[in-house]
Amino acid sequence: MALIVQKFGGTSVGDIERIKNVACKVKKERDAGNRVAVVVSAMAGVTNQLVGYVEALSPLNSDEAWREYDQVVSSGEQVTSGLLALALHEMGVPSRSFAGGQIPLKTNHVHGKARIAGIDATEIKKALDGGMAAVVAGFQGTTPDGRIATLGRGGSDTSAVALAAALKADRCDIYTDVDGVYTTDPRLVEGARKLDKITCEEMLELASLGAKVLQTRSVEMAMNHGVVVQVRSSFADTPGTYLVNEEDIVEQKKITGIAYSRDEARVTLTGVPDKPGVAAAIFGPLADANINVDMIVQNVDEIGRVTDMTFTVNKTDLERAVAALQKARPVLQYKEMNADKNVAKISVVGVGMRSHAGVALDMFKTLAEKNINILVISTSEIKISVLIAEEYTELAVRALHAAFELEKA
Repeated sequence: MALIVQKFGGTSVGDIERIKNVACKVKKERDAGNRVAVVVSAMAGVTNQLVGYVEALSPLNSDEAWREYDQVVSSGEQVTSGLLALALHEMGVPSRSFAGGQIPLKTNHVHGKARIAGIDATEIKKALDGGMAAVVAGFQGTTPDGRIATLGRGGSDTSAVALAAALKADRCDIYTDVDGVYTTDPRLVEGARKLDKITCEEMLELASLGAKVLQTRSVEMAMNHGVVVQVRSSFADTPGTYLVNEEDIVEQKKITGIAYSRDEARVTLTGVPDKPGVAAAIFGPLADANINVDMIVQNVDEIGRVTDMTFTVNKTDLERAVAALQKARPVLQYKEMNADKNVAKISVVGVGMRSHAGVALDMFKTLAEKNINILVISTSEIKISVLIAEEYTELAVRALHAAFELEKA
């Protein structure tokens, strides 16, 4: 008897009929003789609606506002978990729903994007051992002082993988509205191809760079805890894409996939005095505000007295980033600050880059041929990312997908 964790996203539980469809999939797994724990997201659109309610009342510029934000937006997953448990009962499957705090899943104090501190799976194990299906509200846990905390958008993926690790599950199936991981977004590129396997390292890069299939932290957790993950469709009974180790893929192409993100914002500080400690002085206030910085480029003038510092943050963090830097201006002594939301990050990813030269050249030539200007560049061992004007996103993705021949198996 295997223990399977199934996770269903918002589109998979978007209405009552789809919740019934999910219940059928859970029942099918149990009928095969397996124990099943299910993690669910809020119904499609519900979280956005709840966030809208909060933002209509509060600018979310205080710790207390973020605590109440979590109280409100976490309710969507609790509704879905209860509805799915009811649907399973009607199908003759004994089940029990769990809110994050009832597991309990413990988090740190950072509301809005909390990190998991630990899971006590005792109560869920009791339910499973008693022949029940456990239905868990994803995306949420409780802080050390007992407040509800959410894990950030897409956090139900992280909940599912963390629960699979705590239960020592045989497999974690992430059900979504696509039937696996593609070479790029099939909505943008008609020739995008589904991958049977992808390395955890590549999936981590793609997820962090904008691919919406899996949340970054869920991939990290799968790597760290050895959780077997399969991405598959809620609407088709076909095999999905497995996350595997690099040695499980015999021959790697130069590039495995192309990701894009329209969630970036660019910040440029001009005329910053060029002296030791200036970078720490700039990024310290951002770190104190729990704002992640991504791409960074520095330009020093010819005399070497002042520098311009450009970096990217998530669009949702831009206002807080600007406020933190304005507050620190007497220390930083920058001349001007410019912020731009109309940018996109395009990335090519592949472990094959380790053994193939010329990827950067091919990427830059392809973009140049389409007259797409590169604003910022960042690299790692298996990826190259560029920041471009947002209006060229689709053109860039299609051109790169064709240039690296990703439509071919």
